[in-house]
Amino acid sequence: MIRKATIHDIPAVAAIYDAILDLEEAGQMTIGWARGVYPTADTARAAVEAGDLFVLEDGGRVVASGRINRQQMPAYAEVDWRYPAADDRVMVLHTLTVDPRLSRRGYARQFLAFYEDYARENGCTALRIDTNARNAVARAMYAKHGYIESGVIPCEFNGIPGVDLVCMEKRV
Repeated sequence: MIRKATIHDIPAVAAIYDAILDLEEAGQMTIGWARGVYPTADTARAAVEAGDLFVLEDGGRVVASGRINRQQMPAYAEVDWRYPAADDRVMVLHTLTVDPRLSRRGYARQFLAFYEDYARENGCTALRIDTNARNAVARAMYAKHGYIESGVIPCEFNGIPGVDLVCMEKRV
């Protein structure tokens, strides 16, 4: 079940962030995040307060999360999008996470399907996602689900300097 997150979900979402950061720091994963910078419990809290953090539960346990809204990253202005759309017709998925202890169970696929349906229901014609160029796993997963890479923009991403931000899109 995917639903809007509440303040009570923040510890579970932050625990997923920490599990991913633990694996990255151990050299077992490459995401490009920085502990204490992005993402943090405050990242989740801000999304809950904005009303756009969603969680996927399985058996009553939060196993995935993502922020869905129309807020495009500043770097998006530099991208030559293949599917141009007015800002109010673009839906963006930010910080899609799946508990790494539960990977390969289809949770990311379920979340993407929800995101696409949510965008359609809200009158959007273009889907946008970004990831760090270092995150080969996410890039491949998004490509498998029909997202195309439309640009790689060097930028500071949520307080992390030196990020090559891969901007991806899909028509709804």
